[in-house]
Amino acid sequence: MHTSVSSTTQQPPTINTTNPPSSHPTSVSQATIEEFKTLLKNDVRVKVAGIDLDGILRGKIMIKTKFLSILESGFGFCSVVYGWDMHDKPYAEELSVSNAANGYRDMVAIPDLSTFRRIPWENDIPFFLLSFYDPKTRAPLAVCPRGVLKRVTDELASLGWEAMCGIELEFYNFKETPNTMEEKGFTNPQALTTGKFGYSLLRPSQNQDYFYDIYDQCRNFGINIESLHTETGPGAYEAALAYDSATKMADMACLFKLSVKQLGLQRGIMPTFMAKPYVDHPGSSGHLHFSIRDINTKANLFAASTASASGPSSSVSLGQQLHSPTSDGEETAAATASLNAALDRPDWETSVEGVQVMSQMMKYFVAGLLTALPSIMCIMAPNINSYKRLVENYYAPVTISWGIESRVSAIRVIGPPQCEAKGTRLEMRVGGADINPHLAIAACLAAGLYGIKKRLAMPVEPTAVETGEGPIRGERLPKSLKESAMKMLEMGSIAREVLGDEFVEHYGATRMNEHRLWETAVTNWEMKRYFELV
Repeated sequence: MHTSVSSTTQQPPTINTTNPPSSHPTSVSQATIEEFKTLLKNDVRVKVAGIDLDGILRGKIMIKTKFLSILESGFGFCSVVYGWDMHDKPYAEELSVSNAANGYRDMVAIPDLSTFRRIPWENDIPFFLLSFYDPKTRAPLAVCPRGVLKRVTDELASLGWEAMCGIELEFYNFKETPNTMEEKGFTNPQALTTGKFGYSLLRPSQNQDYFYDIYDQCRNFGINIESLHTETGPGAYEAALAYDSATKMADMACLFKLSVKQLGLQRGIMPTFMAKPYVDHPGSSGHLHFSIRDINTKANLFAASTASASGPSSSVSLGQQLHSPTSDGEETAAATASLNAALDRPDWETSVEGVQVMSQMMKYFVAGLLTALPSIMCIMAPNINSYKRLVENYYAPVTISWGIESRVSAIRVIGPPQCEAKGTRLEMRVGGADINPHLAIAACLAAGLYGIKKRLAMPVEPTAVETGEGPIRGERLPKSLKESAMKMLEMGSIAREVLGDEFVEHYGATRMNEHRLWETAVTNWEMKRYFELV
């Protein structure tokens, strides 16, 4: 039987604090320090962790007195976590943030006090996420995933907007341990359960403690799982995390992966968030949901029924231009007709069922995301294995495409009647479960904002529109990590414009490093194919 959620479990308190602003870390008041002295009075140690470019948590345990002493000024954390790959091998290319020339110097790590929670399966040890800063300028480190996301959310906030996000993560589970997989040479892992049985009520009963622990323990850890079920594949699960603000969602997704792995290790189970662990079974997706709402009114600005767009005006802000709710929350017929004429909308705007639920802001956002997608592809598909999932004839999309309720497109638009107007959103379906949540969310939001600021037209018609050759499809997305990385690194790329040269140069180089390692690797496929017969 699974362990029920205890009513006495200590929940993370609400702390009156804010994240460090974009320019410099904020000072922590003495009152806040005193508050944490009280909250941690019965503790002797604290766990802290930052996030590397692969989405891996890198951290340590420190004595409580040390933790309390660094709340205001931070502490030194070796920058090598941005100078090596996921297996701690230094990148072949010397990168600006961390390299032998600068001695792999320390960066400044500052705990984000709003992330305070306790790890229930580690005797309720206090836990905090870190953000990293440049030791000289004290500005956010250009390659810190939490900092990259914060720069985008800060820009949205300056326009009066807040990004809301959801994420669905699929993952396979195996009856293995790190030692047994090492002994097997990471081949032929034993699936946790057999067969393809999506939405099964039988399969979770075979590993009931593990299945329910994922839900219950994550809840106690401040990770809000909306649903958890089996997916199509042996030992496959899918978890949908409850909609929240962009930063909270990214934090929860990153911590969810770690939590599932730790809970599995306790039971001799290894989950994997690889995009494609099997040749002959579906891959594991990491679908992202997005909407933008007004910070003050909380109105969903992607919903046509709660947001309207007016023509450009030099006397009002960008935010005011793109959403100006009427008194009854509905666009008048006259305003709609005027807007259609002013924007010279294509025929599909009125002929494709469901498009009318999208606000103009949402259309600009989708256009920006589609236009930028090839340039940010190596964030949405960050590993060699990612591209084994992105092949034709699977549900994973491989072209620049979008559609209303279309699960065969890169972007699926969701709105009434499938949900209430306030639930209008888009689903980015390109990413696999192997994404770095902070970078993927940041890249999508930055691309969408690019479309809003540029007032971009859709680069392709919705998939519901058909030609004589079938549904509309845009250009093929990059087919390999090398192709994607080179697309990002191009001078003048959209990625450079929306994410900055410093980040793009560093991140792109890390992906090229991954490609070079793959190029020189001798695989099991090669051994089986050539060993005897060539």
